[in-house]
Amino acid sequence: MAALSDKGFLRIWQIVGDPKAEPPIPALIPIGKSTWWAGVKSGKFPQPVKLGARKTAWKASSIQKLMDSFAEAAQ
Repeated sequence: MAALSDKGFLRIWQIVGDPKAEPPIPALIPIGKSTWWAGVKSGKFPQPVKLGARKTAWKASSIQKLMDSFAEAAQ
């Protein structure tokens, strides 16, 4: 699993991927957007940070911790 920077932010399409983008963006966490948002709402996934009126992102460190917890659970 690739390590993310402990600084910076990720937008939703960088997390769940976007196969329609040119070039396609691979998913870090292979789930759909609605599943991601349901997990955020339930507290299963990290809360977003508002970067502007219409820009929502997640801390890269929070996404890395989430991916690490998935890896630990799979062992």
